[in-house]
Amino acid sequence: MNLYGFGKTLCRTLLNGLYHVEIIHAEKMPADGGVLLCANHIHNFDPPLVGVASNREVHFMAKAEIFHVPVLKSLLPKLNAFPVKRGMSDKSALKTGLQILRSGKVLGLFPEGTRSKSGETGEGLAGAGFFALKSDAAVVPCAIIGEYKFRRKVKIVFGDPVPFEALREKKASAQEATSLIMEHIKRLKSEHA
Repeated sequence: MNLYGFGKTLCRTLLNGLYHVEIIHAEKMPADGGVLLCANHIHNFDPPLVGVASNREVHFMAKAEIFHVPVLKSLLPKLNAFPVKRGMSDKSALKTGLQILRSGKVLGLFPEGTRSKSGETGEGLAGAGFFALKSDAAVVPCAIIGEYKFRRKVKIVFGDPVPFEALREKKASAQEATSLIMEHIKRLKSEHA
């Protein structure tokens, strides 16, 4: 078992011990090919929860600051995470993300860019739309529902891939593409709340 597989097993045990995790429609994740997996962001445990719920390895963008923590600096890349400088256009992170998608892997993103303190789903940043438009990856929305309170239910719901052909053909803006993704995430949340 590689480090990612070990980490996934460890996180599954931890999360299932703390919360009642319910995974809904994991089969909607395409079995192969590039996938842009986009979820709302409400807690620090969201990335491991998405990783545990997905039937494929997920590569996550993570804020560059945590790569300065000595232990995490060497550990995070082995867990498929790579740094992104927030608040600016990070060309290196954009290039890495596109390489992941074009090589047929899964890129996990939280389009809001930061956690929602209220639990409400906010507006997404243009980065998710950029990846959706610049790749041929399937774009899978994912809703995280719950409060992460001890032994309470936390749901993670996968949706059908978002149809992107029309937006790609009309050369829509990245922000327009992100808005479409966020609409699908919000719809999943309301349907499964």
